[in-house]
Amino acid sequence: MLYSLYEGGYYASTPLRMAARMTRDFWGSPLNPAAQTELGRTLYAGADLFSNITRRYPKPEWGIESTTVNGVEVRVRETTVWESPWCKVTQFDRDMADMRRAGKLALDPAVLIVAPLSGHYATLLRGTVQAFIPDHAVFVTEWSNARDVPMMDGRFDFHDYIDHIQEMLTQLGPRPHVVAVCQPGPPVLAAAALMAAENHPSRPASMTFMGSPIDARLSPTVTNRLAEDKPFTWFESNMIYTVPPPYPGALRRVYPGFVQLASFMSMNLQRHQDAHWRYFQNLVKGDGDQAEQHLAFYDEYLSVLDMTEEFYLQTIDIVFQRYLLPRGELYHRGRHVRPDRITDIGLMTVEGEEDDISGVGQTQAAHALCPAIPDEMKVDYVQPHVGHYGVFHGRRFREEIYPKVRDFILRMDPVISPRKASKKAQIAA
Repeated sequence: MLYSLYEGGYYASTPLRMAARMTRDFWGSPLNPAAQTELGRTLYAGADLFSNITRRYPKPEWGIESTTVNGVEVRVRETTVWESPWCKVTQFDRDMADMRRAGKLALDPAVLIVAPLSGHYATLLRGTVQAFIPDHAVFVTEWSNARDVPMMDGRFDFHDYIDHIQEMLTQLGPRPHVVAVCQPGPPVLAAAALMAAENHPSRPASMTFMGSPIDARLSPTVTNRLAEDKPFTWFESNMIYTVPPPYPGALRRVYPGFVQLASFMSMNLQRHQDAHWRYFQNLVKGDGDQAEQHLAFYDEYLSVLDMTEEFYLQTIDIVFQRYLLPRGELYHRGRHVRPDRITDIGLMTVEGEEDDISGVGQTQAAHALCPAIPDEMKVDYVQPHVGHYGVFHGRRFREEIYPKVRDFILRMDPVISPRKASKKAQIAA
């Protein structure tokens, strides 16, 4: 019922939204002689703010058309290299002619960046992807909005997620690298453990976990406490709703993205209210740069997707209530998941000192779960003065976190590392 009410509220507000847009266009027109008066700018700002608050936010575009390698601009194009009804893997393919001009003749490590399936689209990692592109062959998971997947395509649960990770890594060829941002940590570690157990040729050469709830019992946050305090039946009864027509996934039971968004915003409600008030004031003052920054952030932040009922509830159960992976009790398709038997996959964990989603220690727990990995193949890093978002985006990520991740991947790469060692030996001789 809530999903239908949400849709009804959106369509009921359409006349007001249209009126606001007409008002905005009238007072924003350069042909209007009163547009630059204080009254005109105030009316424009109010109408624009109302229009933005009540409109729909579609999936954003990546907008990554080029990168810079060794001071040379290199063209980048998006290509889909693998897909299912539930996900596609997008490669950010660098133009080879431009790469040759940049002096990059050797193959760079292949990196699968696993975006979170937790309410937002993969484009939330735009800054992460942009940082990786100059030094790696970058592949990113783009999870589907459950409301757009027809019922005939079946279910998608936590174990299907693990299967997808294994299939994606296999698609990338021998010994790729994997970077899991936030939510994917537990299923990615499980997939790596299963592939390592069978000595799979495409098992990762390294795995990097960034702000992931590997063991959510440690340094519990508000999000963790909610999952612990509420019984499982509460989530079934209060968080799951039916997709209404005319969406392709009509009648599918989902955890709606707008519910997740409301939960996140309520955690910092005053901050969001202040941000919109500053946006209004900047429009009145005519400060277009600050207003554009606000729009760029919220165009991404307010664009959300739905998760299937089974995936959401199993994640609550497996990761946040029974902690099956850190307890050594996780089974996948009848197979026991044993991270403690991983021996030849590099492990790096990255956490934010001020993370209020995955507290410090939750990601570090991966090291205790993988005791068979040699110490020289492990890196544990806590970034000072950043929260959850800052772990994978922003200036500190670009300048302080990413260089450490890049160097770790290069050191773990089975092709590049031997080549470096051989070159050092030649120099020594």
